[in-house]
Parts: sequence; structure tokens; C-alpha cells
Amino acid sequence: MEIWTEIKLLVPAEYTETAGDIANMCVPYGIYVEDYRDLEQAALEIAHIDLIDEDLLKKDRTKSVVHLYISPEDNPAEAIAFLSERLRAEGIPFEIETAESDRADWENNWKQYFKPIKVGEKLLIRPVWEEIPDTEGRVVLDLEPGVAFGSGTHETTQLCLSVLEKYVTPGCTMLDVGCGSGILSAASLLLGASHVTGVDIDPLAVKTAAENIKRNGFGEDRYTLIHGNLTDKVRGTFDVIAANIVADAIIALSGGVRAFMRPDTVYIVSGIIENRERDVTDALDALGFLIRERYERNGWLCLAVKA
Repeated sequence: MEIWTEIKLLVPAEYTETAGDIANMCVPYGIYVEDYRDLEQAALEIAHIDLIDEDLLKKDRTKSVVHLYISPEDNPAEAIAFLSERLRAEGIPFEIETAESDRADWENNWKQYFKPIKVGEKLLIRPVWEEIPDTEGRVVLDLEPGVAFGSGTHETTQLCLSVLEKYVTPGCTMLDVGCGSGILSAASLLLGASHVTGVDIDPLAVKTAAENIKRNGFGEDRYTLIHGNLTDKVRGTFDVIAANIVADAIIALSGGVRAFMRPDTVYIVSGIIENRERDVTDALDALGFLIRERYERNGWLCLAVKA
């Protein structure tokens, strides 16, 4: 077992970038930074997932921790002296802590924030490295979200998944608007959908969605993933349409969604913060949609509507 020295550099969050640049001068193999100022947005952009563990959401966003790891061949005292000198020269307040660390531990320590979570009545989201002795009869959705971001309790996705449980039936077809990491698409297949179509303007999201759907055992005959805007390349009509995005995007896209709906299609919209509810409902009403159900959790809303 290789024992490395972990150096934790604690600085006010506004100095994160400068402190990180200084830390990078000490080691040739990268650093690990805990900076939670823009946690939700970063989770979406980097990991394409908005399920975030509660422990992460409770982190102090006024401070950052820069982790660097000194190999057994190098002297950590030299790194500490260098860091102290450069940080003082930059006028950055700091604290330094050290500990012994097994390399395997620090290469995977971000995974501690991604734990299995129950969603709704039927689903269990499982990180691929976690063993679950008893699934309690739930359908298991396997995910590999990416380094540094976990899965936990974000209301928007949990709400949307819970509502999908009510409407995804065996043999149905589903359209995932703004598919992101493909959570809704993979869950719909696990719940019995015969085919899902996902569309996203981000090519990396489309790639991630494909990987997550395949990881859950589905071949390319069961899904279609499209890089582009909603109305560019999507064809056909669907039994269930879901858009777990943000209020402005829901307002902008909903007019185009009608082309993919049948009289009995359910359109599920989520990602709506409470103070934007009126904006969304007014827009849906103007487009001729009827709101059938409203779900709320901690200031976030999910609506089930029909044409």
C-alpha cells in the first residue's frame, strides 16, 4: 500500500482559483478542489445530473478546500513551506492540515457523496460501485454520474421520476426533452416503456445518456438519442413526454411539444421553482394545455398536463 501525504488547504471561497493555481505548482498530477459556491449548476454542467447528496448541499459555501497529495518519495514539508510563502505573498488567509492517505482512497473519495436513494414507490437509484443486499422489490436504476458529483435529494428529478411512475406503462413510448444524463429515459425503460427518445442540445449529455441507458441493460433498439433542438429532428408522437429542465425552457419549448402529443398523451414538466409557477402555468394555458395534476416538494413544482 502506498501511503501519500494529503495536504488540505482551507481558504475563503473567493480565493479558490488563485489558491488552486499555487497548489498546482507543487504537484504534477493534479489537485482536488472542494468549492460549493455554484454546486447545482456545476453538477448539471459537469456531471449532467441534478441529484445532489444532502451532505454536499449542507457544505459551507464561504470556504473552499484545496487537496493536494504528496507522493512517498517527496517531502511534504517543502510543499507546505512553498504554499505558505506564496499564499502570504498573495494576501490570502489560509489554514493547512495534513494527513496520511492511501492513493486508492483519495482517487475515489468523491464517491462518498453518491449513495443509493429510493425514489417514489418503485425506483432505487444505485451508484454502480455500491452493493445493495435488499432492493425491497424496487426497480434498480444504475448510474455512473462522473467524478466529484453524487446523487441524493434534488427535488426536481425526484418529483419527475415519481410522476413518471404513475404514467409510464408497459409498452408505452416516451420522449425525454432535455435528456441530460438520461435518468428519466433509463427509468422509463426500467418501468416498462418499449422505446424512449431523448433530445438535448449538449452533445456530451447525449453521450452520457447513451452510456447510462446501456449500463441499465438496454440496447440501441430500445432508445433513440438526438443532439439538437426539440423540433429539429424528433419525429412521431408519444404516450408520455417529460421535460425536467427550467421554467424558461419549458415556456420556450412547450409550443413545439404539442406536435408530438396525441389526445391522451401526458406531458410532465418539472424543474419549476415556486416563484415561477404562474409564468409557466400562464404560458401552458395560452398554448391550450390543461393542468391535470400539481406536485410540490420544498419549493419545487412538477405538473402533469394534457393537450
